[in-house]
Formats: sequence, C-alpha cells, structure tokens
Amino acid sequence: MEIGKEINSRFKSPQQKVVVNIRFTSNWMSNLQNGFMSKFDLTMPQFNILRILRGANQAINVNTVKERMIEKSPNTTRLMDKLIEKGLINRIRCEKDRRVVYVEISMKGLDVLSEIDKTFDDHSFFINKLNDDEAETLSNLLDKLRD
Repeated sequence: MEIGKEINSRFKSPQQKVVVNIRFTSNWMSNLQNGFMSKFDLTMPQFNILRILRGANQAINVNTVKERMIEKSPNTTRLMDKLIEKGLINRIRCEKDRRVVYVEISMKGLDVLSEIDKTFDDHSFFINKLNDDEAETLSNLLDKLRD
C-alpha cells in the first residue's frame, strides 16, 4: 500500500515522503525479522553477532564485533553476555592483557545458525517482490543517501 494511505498522511515534499517511507518500511521489516528470530530465542542484534562470529572463523576482539554490527548498540556487551548464557558464544580473555576480551561462536551457536539458515533468507520476507534490477536500484539509492 502507498505510504500516504498506509499512515493516512500527506507530505510536504517527495523528500519528506521518502524519509517517512524508509523509516516506516524499516520498522515493518524489523518486526517481521524479530518475529522470526523469536522462534530461536534470539533478537536480530544477537543474530547479527552470531553471523559476525561465524564469518570471522576465529575468536575476535569484542570491539571488532561492535564495529561490524549493522545496528550500532551501546549494549553490545550485554547482548554478548546473553549469548554466552545461552551457550552460543564463548568469551576468551587475552593472556597477555587481561583487559582484552575475545569472543568466538560455539558449536551450539553454529548449530543454531545452521537451523536458521534452513528457513531464513534475509530477503524472503519482503524483498522477493523486487526483481534483481529493482533491488540493485533501491540499494544504490540508499547508498546515495548515505554519501
């Protein structure tokens, strides 16, 4: 549905309309993804941490995880603590400098991601309505907004 009808609103300009549309659509996508992740007792930021650690293929510094997060969060350490409690990641203290902490994905974490991969496709919830050219155009326009 067109955004003006969806939220029963009029816009002063196309630029205002696109900002509202991006924020509305982002929230809509987040709700769909969060609903899916709740089946695995995960939030999207926790899922993001697991994917970062799987992709690293080794223990990495906590600050590196924070830098790679899609949604920057001041509570990344708390998110990691929850994943440790669930047995999905492991914390490793640096032997040379006890202030430095590394984290790595556990076998249980890899198993959970494998299960998610069987049913979760990042774009299957909503982007399947766009063909490859449309998806590329949208991605390029979003990149342009951030330049």
